[in-house]
Amino acid sequence: MRIELKKFGEILISRPAGREAFLAMSAYLTKGLPEDEAVEIDFSGVKVLTPSWADEVITKIAHDFRNIKLVNTANSTVKATLKTLSEYSGLKI
Repeated sequence: MRIELKKFGEILISRPAGREAFLAMSAYLTKGLPEDEAVEIDFSGVKVLTPSWADEVITKIAHDFRNIKLVNTANSTVKATLKTLSEYSGLKI
């Protein structure tokens, strides 16, 4: 399963928007998938990513699935946000 975050916008900044994106993913993309399903999260096309949005989406996906791969993470806001999540939310990807 590949999740292209650009489908949710180029600027991913608020906790409510992240919560809405996660609910949409849960209903349409990841519903019924086994927890050992390989999930690839693609950050291409994302210009801005904040920890609040990512906490609502990335942290919850990582909680639901064991085999997560992050791709196209070269953007500086993506790098900084993932570092923040690993330090403060215990995200281990």
